[in-house]
Amino acid sequence: MTPAAALEQQIARYREMTCEQRVLVALRLHALACDLARMGIRRQHPEADDTKVNELLRRRLELTRVQ
Repeated sequence: MTPAAALEQQIARYREMTCEQRVLVALRLHALACDLARMGIRRQHPEADDTKVNELLRRRLELTRVQ
């Protein structure tokens, strides 16, 4: 399967989902992205505790907000 065909198939699956299912997918992807960002922060700041890691993550997320 080509990347374009895979994308079309994925889009078709999303269209078959209810709004609630699509929101759940989005929330799961957001949680995954945050977990991956936390892993990167821990690599950059091995001395940081969970509170500090979450603070740094919050700062990163604030930088992505549209003004």
